[in-house]
Amino acid sequence: MSKNAKINDAARLSDIVPPAVILCEPQLGENIGTAARAMANFGWVDLRIVNPRDGWPSEKARAAASRADHVIDKVQVFDSLEAAIADLTFVFATTARSREVPKPVCSPDEAAQKVVQSGVSGLPTGYIFGRERWGLNNEEVALADEIVTLPVDPDFASLNIAQAVLVCAYEWRKTATAGALPFRLDEELHPPAVKEDVVRLFEHLESALDEVTFFRPPERRPHMVRTLRNIFQKAELTEQEVRALRGVIAALERRETRPRRSDKDDNEA
Repeated sequence: MSKNAKINDAARLSDIVPPAVILCEPQLGENIGTAARAMANFGWVDLRIVNPRDGWPSEKARAAASRADHVIDKVQVFDSLEAAIADLTFVFATTARSREVPKPVCSPDEAAQKVVQSGVSGLPTGYIFGRERWGLNNEEVALADEIVTLPVDPDFASLNIAQAVLVCAYEWRKTATAGALPFRLDEELHPPAVKEDVVRLFEHLESALDEVTFFRPPERRPHMVRTLRNIFQKAELTEQEVRALRGVIAALERRETRPRRSDKDDNEA
């Protein structure tokens, strides 16, 4: 992040309880670690694992978490899914396949609305994610309140665990913060240019172009001037950018230019 950028306080969360992530029988420590990293990106910290194939703790998971140690250090391991969700008030099962389980189905953004509302009230919620190879079984889906699925291509619907966690976590945080971004350009350090300075830039540029007979034929000059001015207006120039452009024009004005070919030369070519 640029040293000129300030953190937007609206992007921070302190009073909304984030959901738990429950991984059912994950096979690889690396997948647990990348899921933990995705959680940390969006402020989720409660990672629960049901019967990890390679046991726990896992150095491969910690390495793949890429410094999301605060998530890895708090991991809870359970022998059953029932035990992993016992303290939660509302649970989503994530799946990309149609099930013979009569459950409401919603998208990640719709699920985020419910989870954020519960989190504001301090109620614990969670998302259940299935195995790498075949996801959740019907008995596990039956333990959830609703199903959340992503608008993926039906002919290639499989996501890895971290991808699925990332999408759900992203939608949750976007909802929880009303889409607030962590930073924007600091306008105190880069204030927009006042119109007087912008007009002087236009006049400087147009004068320099007149010197090199850029506007040809002359009757086209007003139209070409409007076009150039519109181009720069779209840029929403800052004071610093206007000064830089004036410097560029000044440097070009002092440059030795090649003589233009005459109309006679053009005819002889």
